[in-house]
Amino acid sequence: MKNIIHTVMLLTLFAVSPIIVSANPLPAYEGRGLYVSYCQLCHGTSGKGDGPLAKAMKISPADLTTTVRSRSDTILLRIITGKGRQTITGRDRHNLLSNAMPEWKDIFSKSQLKSLIAYLRFLSSTKHDLMGDPKIGLQLYHQYCQVCHGIEGDGDGIMTKLIGIIQIDLTNSNETDRISNVDLVKNILDGKGKFMPAWRGILSQGDVEALVSFIRLLSH
Repeated sequence: MKNIIHTVMLLTLFAVSPIIVSANPLPAYEGRGLYVSYCQLCHGTSGKGDGPLAKAMKISPADLTTTVRSRSDTILLRIITGKGRQTITGRDRHNLLSNAMPEWKDIFSKSQLKSLIAYLRFLSSTKHDLMGDPKIGLQLYHQYCQVCHGIEGDGDGIMTKLIGIIQIDLTNSNETDRISNVDLVKNILDGKGKFMPAWRGILSQGDVEALVSFIRLLSH
C-alpha cells in the first residue's frame, strides 16, 4: 500500500512539473511533417504513389512502400536532391524512379533530409497505420508518458529510475511492432501490469489514437 501511495504522489508531482521536451526533433516525426507538406500530394498518404496531384497530372510516382527498401540512404539522398549520377550508366539518380520527381536540393537541409528518409523507412517497413495525428500525440506523450518512458521513448524516465522498473523500449521496432494498434490503445486506456496506469477518463479515444501514432514514429 505504501508503494502505491508513493507512486501516486510522485505521479501527481510530475503532472504539475514543467514538461521537458527533447531539443532535437525526433527524425521520423519531423520527417512525417515534411512528407505531408511536400511529398504526400504525389506519393499519397501511405506512400503508394496515389496522391491527388499525381492523378491530376497523370503521372505514376514511385511506390515508396516497396522501392525504398532496396535503396541505401546515400541513393535516396541523391534521388530526393537530384545530386549525383549512377556510376555505371551515368544516368541521373534523380530520374531513377520518375522523370516528374522534383529536385529538393535547395529546399531541405541535411538534417531535414535525414528526417525525411527516416519517415520513408517507416512507411516502407511499418505493419501498422497511423491512427491519429502524431502532432497531438507528441504533446500528450510529453505531458503524460515521458516521466516513465523517457523523453525519447527509450524507457529511461525519471519515474522509472525512482521506482526501479524496466520499461518497454519504444524506440525498438522489434518490440513495438509485435503489439497491434488495438492492443496499444487498450493498454493505455485500461492499464497493464502493476505500474502502467489506466488513462481512461483522462484521455479520450482520439487522444490515445494520436498518442499511438506518435509512439509508432519513435522507433524510426
